[in-house]
Amino acid sequence: MELPTVNLKVATGRAGRGRGGPSRVCRAFAFFFPRRILETILLVHWLLTTWGCIAFEGPYPWANFTILALGVWAVAQRDSIDAISLFLGGLAATIFLDIVHISIFYQRTGFSDTERFGAGMAILSLLLKPLSCCFVYHMYRERGGELLLHIGFLGPSQERSDYQTIDSPEAPADPFGGSESRGHAPQGY
Repeated sequence: MELPTVNLKVATGRAGRGRGGPSRVCRAFAFFFPRRILETILLVHWLLTTWGCIAFEGPYPWANFTILALGVWAVAQRDSIDAISLFLGGLAATIFLDIVHISIFYQRTGFSDTERFGAGMAILSLLLKPLSCCFVYHMYRERGGELLLHIGFLGPSQERSDYQTIDSPEAPADPFGGSESRGHAPQGY
């Protein structure tokens, strides 16, 4: 007795993996977006911060290594919105702190070649942080985070709620009330 063959291929839409492989867009950006982007961000910023500590000391290492510790927490707890949101906020804060620290303590003269290298790596880390913030924000949204700041130029909010607003002109319907609570008189027989 011969068994019939069964085709187990699942057809997907145009946005999916049609024809058995990733789409052209996925293949094109596979190099730019590795699977472990958060670990890559941490490794790059750790390396650049370590080299930046050659030229800058004091608050520069404290701020940056503290934020990198939050990043390690975000890697360890993949489902935590708190960890990734604190890492995102910390990265944004260190952009400002690095600008202030580098502008105050950078010396145009008197740096040795090693200290100039360290200062260059600190500046490179500062230049990469906005891009890192974009990637971390994307991961924050993937984990279920929401845009908490609704600004008009970003477009109307797409948030839909089951709750009725306070200033709504309609009175809410009582789902548990009978016909008496809806203003209908009971019918007599």
